[in-house]
Amino acid sequence: MYVRRGGPAWFARNDMHLPDGFLDAKTALLSTGVAAGGVGLALRQVRRTLEPRRTPLLGLAAAFVFAAQTLNFPIAGGTSGHIVGGVLTAVLLGPSAAVLVMTCVLIVQCLMFADGGLTALGANVFNMAIVSTCGGYFAFRVLKGLMRMDPRRATVFAAAFAGWFGTVVASVCCAGQLALSGTVSWALAFPAMANVHMLIGLVEGLATGLVVLTVLRVRPTLVASDAGTAGSSGLVGYGLVLSVGLALFVGPFACPWPDGLEAVAQRLGFEHRASPAVTAPLADYRLPWVGSATVATAIAGLIGTLLAFIAAYLLARTLVPVFGAPKKDAPPVH
Repeated sequence: MYVRRGGPAWFARNDMHLPDGFLDAKTALLSTGVAAGGVGLALRQVRRTLEPRRTPLLGLAAAFVFAAQTLNFPIAGGTSGHIVGGVLTAVLLGPSAAVLVMTCVLIVQCLMFADGGLTALGANVFNMAIVSTCGGYFAFRVLKGLMRMDPRRATVFAAAFAGWFGTVVASVCCAGQLALSGTVSWALAFPAMANVHMLIGLVEGLATGLVVLTVLRVRPTLVASDAGTAGSSGLVGYGLVLSVGLALFVGPFACPWPDGLEAVAQRLGFEHRASPAVTAPLADYRLPWVGSATVATAIAGLIGTLLAFIAAYLLARTLVPVFGAPKKDAPPVH
């Protein structure tokens, strides 16, 4: 979303969510085409490999990612950032499931909250659901394979680096889209986007490593080779409660500073190219009939978290019916 928010509830200033107007038609169409191909591949892979009992975990991951993205944190130079969550989801559920989870989150953000432009939705899916997620997961697998240490420790360190790497590589793709559109030159966009997201990526990597470490200690089967044998009903329930709590009680107090993309746009002088946001039921993460800005954004965060859960869970149930035959050929989740 590229709208300056007032009051105490500058909510979910999302890094790399391109608004309408930043990309020209050819770049938006090209990005959408490539993103559609990637999402289509993910749909086919999930239908073939996902265990039916694990379908609720996609909903939980979407709810957690949506809630986590509302928690903007300050970084240097008066800029804020937030974790993306795609690499973390890929480490826990696999890259194909993570692509679908991130796509559901981005669609909910765009259509319900006008967070990210409608014409730029394909580019946002490409950057955050595919490039960040799959690029980071590739780095995770390579680094984990190269590290000669305890497997759990290697998993945590590799996940932390991958979280940082996924954020940076997605920002580079975003810079390329801006340059291809003629919005700003590559010579300016590349260092500006990469530098600020290297800092944001440090927090992404730290958060990814800490969550993976916690999961390894509490429910190690989620990242072990026998992940498909673990029950998930209790985990999903507690995880959904945690996600709702983050959205309700922490999200409304997110850092009000400009996010990474907005800070770059202001510094390089192309922020005026952003078109007005499309009409959405909860545009600007606010409920107009609620007087308190803090309460309004808390409720909006709750609604978004639940919608993300429902969207990803229903998609998983459609692809993999709960009463379908078990996927005996499902590959291990790393």
